Amino acid sequence: MSSTQKSPLELAAETRSQRRFHNLLGDLTGLLEQIGRPAELMTLAPALNPELICDTDTLQRFLQTYAQRILLPIELPAITRAWTHASRNETRELIALDQELANEPLLTFFATPSREIGRVQLAALRPMRDQRVVQRYLAAIDPGQAQGWHTLVYGLTLFIYSLPLRQGLGHYAEQTMFALAEIAARRAGLNPTDCRHIADKVLADLPASIEKTLAPQDSPFLAVK
Repeated sequence: MSSTQKSPLELAAETRSQRRFHNLLGDLTGLLEQIGRPAELMTLAPALNPELICDTDTLQRFLQTYAQRILLPIELPAITRAWTHASRNETRELIALDQELANEPLLTFFATPSREIGRVQLAALRPMRDQRVVQRYLAAIDPGQAQGWHTLVYGLTLFIYSLPLRQGLGHYAEQTMFALAEIAARRAGLNPTDCRHIADKVLADLPASIEKTLAPQDSPFLAVK
């Protein structure tokens, strides 16, 4: 059925879903602002130290390192697995994934803002009493059995609001990289347009990376179980 054939109620529901989707993406900016703690980032790799961003070359190395070490191998698979667990009503597996992320050293430097954003967004889903995964995930957070990572809440949100997973992964990757580029441009005094072009360049292979994320993998973490 085309958009012109949908009922007013269906169109209103789609509008609410899209608004919810973009609100969650918007909250990523606050998290990414936390990527300004060089003492913590220096333990990962010199290229992930934002204080070293002084020109477009160093910005490109920063974005490439972030994409290759965090965004593509960890965050996108986490979103995908959260979506999959939600679709299968697998709360226990979702909580296990949450704990798995807590043990990932590369996520330590922004664990606190990630949890803060994730919990705020998850709390907004609390009224959905019919969503058992959401309610049980919330119940696990209170006693500290789960952290509420923003990537997992993002995956839940995509499923609950019937938003396409591929589109959601693409939007997440783009919003993350463009926000990082914008923050770097502001802090280093770089041209915002040049920074966005660099982010586009880093994301050139994003469609192929998303397809790889959605395909079964050998790695226990990357596998969509």
